[in-house]
Amino acid sequence: MTPKTAGSIPPDNLSPQQPATLKVNKVTAGDITASLKAGFSDFLARPFMSGFFGLFYAVFGILFVWSLVWLGKIWMIIPAIVGFPLVAPFAAAGLYEMSRRLQKGESFGWSEILSVMANQRKREMGWMAFVTLFIFWVWIYQVRLWLAIILQNASFSNFDGFLNTVFFTPQGWTFLAVGTCVGAFLSAVLFTVTVVAMPMLLDRETNFVSAMLTSIRVVTENPVVMLTWAAIISVTMLLSMIPAFLGLIFTLPILGHATWHLYQRAVPPAEG
Repeated sequence: MTPKTAGSIPPDNLSPQQPATLKVNKVTAGDITASLKAGFSDFLARPFMSGFFGLFYAVFGILFVWSLVWLGKIWMIIPAIVGFPLVAPFAAAGLYEMSRRLQKGESFGWSEILSVMANQRKREMGWMAFVTLFIFWVWIYQVRLWLAIILQNASFSNFDGFLNTVFFTPQGWTFLAVGTCVGAFLSAVLFTVTVVAMPMLLDRETNFVSAMLTSIRVVTENPVVMLTWAAIISVTMLLSMIPAFLGLIFTLPILGHATWHLYQRAVPPAEG
């Protein structure tokens, strides 16, 4: 019989423990390479199940952009595409559970993975989802704010007109420069508080504040390596969205699995 773990369906009225400050490990470039290899291996172990999560994320992105066109919110398309990767960590919860089970040699099917994802609402993952979506909302709001301030007289009746204004006018260049700086800051903040926190909440009983603090410590104690990992994720995700989001079918699962393995290397396993 397989022993229950923190990834199993939690009991009702679960009260997260208040653990002592966790130790974090030194992370190297070799850990990133090893994590990517392990992530690719996990993808190959269950390609259809892993690809499903990537496909779901890609379809959601396509529908999101289509809805913006349908609503006439042309100005939101580029910031939505750029900000879309911000919610990827939460979308990868099922991938973390798959990697956890593969690592332990546990058998699983769709019901086990989807049940664990559904039951995260009884744990602290919901709060992390709130943090993620809040920062995404701040990103969209600040884009609208800078559009009003910098491009106040511009007309965005169609997507081509928006692109021409943004990329071929001095005001557009200013908007891109400001937006890039603000977006980079928000992305760095979200990455810092979630890169370890998301898989950690699925892996063990803890509260979301402790998970975020641990994530912050991992990044601040390994700044160069973790920022390199952030750059790999950002560039890969953005390039994957160029072919109508379809590249995400492959890259999201691999990066999600790899993030689990990097978390395992960055945070010592729970005792007991």
